[in-house]
Amino acid sequence: MTASLVELNVYPLKSGGGTALHSAELTARGLPFDREFMLVTPEGRFLSQRDLAEMALMRPSYDGEILTVEVPDASPLVHKATGDGEVLDVVVQRKECQGVDQGDEAAAWFSSLLGQDCRLVRFTGHRPTSRGGGEVMFADGYPLLLISAESLDDLNARLDEPLPMNRFRPSLVIAGLGAFAEDAARLLRVGETVIETVKPCNRCVITATDQETAERGREPLRTLAAYRTRDRGIQFGQNCVPRTLGALTLGDPVEVLEAH
Repeated sequence: MTASLVELNVYPLKSGGGTALHSAELTARGLPFDREFMLVTPEGRFLSQRDLAEMALMRPSYDGEILTVEVPDASPLVHKATGDGEVLDVVVQRKECQGVDQGDEAAAWFSSLLGQDCRLVRFTGHRPTSRGGGEVMFADGYPLLLISAESLDDLNARLDEPLPMNRFRPSLVIAGLGAFAEDAARLLRVGETVIETVKPCNRCVITATDQETAERGREPLRTLAAYRTRDRGIQFGQNCVPRTLGALTLGDPVEVLEAH
């Protein structure tokens, strides 16, 4: 069977919901606008679903000018992004970087929603990846996360109740190479682009958070721990860095150029 790209997802607001795309232009930082915005405490520490499961209910969309965030039972935020606010020093996964404060109105909306003081910031500057020579905005560490559809099939066959792919928040989902084929591949051609897998993705409690209800359980981490524990982490998916930029469209062919 010919392998192909079957999902393309971008996450404009860190730890908010994803936006499914039909096509996108791959940039050095990943998909356009991915994790361009982030919520931080007054001290500049990033907020995520790890601590605030209700962030899963946020449905952001961004067109390069207007950030819209919809949530259940509340009026949406419609925010015109600015690059002229105060530049704040912020911290993502113990790494320092900077974000442009997006003003008091956005801060008040999110603070009321989450029940704690926070600010919305927009990425500015340069943030290199720890490995692979890539760059990111506010993503945890890498510009792309790749998962094979068959990897999820393999997991779901072991669970009492199957889980959707959105638990794992991938950028790219491919089908046709088999379960955990992403682990064996080093370089892959996806449509016009070439990406390199540089680090397995260690999974956290966000995968146990229902992205539709924000309820948190024990799966899939309990089951994954039994057969996907490597190097003291529970691994599912591969962090990737773009090597050749270009257009991505659902249905694009996928080819392994080089294996590990």
